[in-house]
Amino acid sequence: MPRELHFGEVLEAADQLTPDEQEELIAILHRRLVQAAQQRLAVDISESRREFAQGQCRPATPGEIMREIAQ
Repeated sequence: MPRELHFGEVLEAADQLTPDEQEELIAILHRRLVQAAQQRLAVDISESRREFAQGQCRPATPGEIMREIAQ
């Protein structure tokens, strides 16, 4: 079983990289964060479409939504 790294250890390891490697690491982490956000959004969209198809929600105007929130 791989050993869990702590945040400080990861930062120390990143300090050992060259500036170019650090920039590439940042780019990779950014891409992974974007991909994870896209995957979460895709799941949310899929669930919303399923709920709509099952009649669990209905279309509403922004005004209707705001009135419902204010109640």
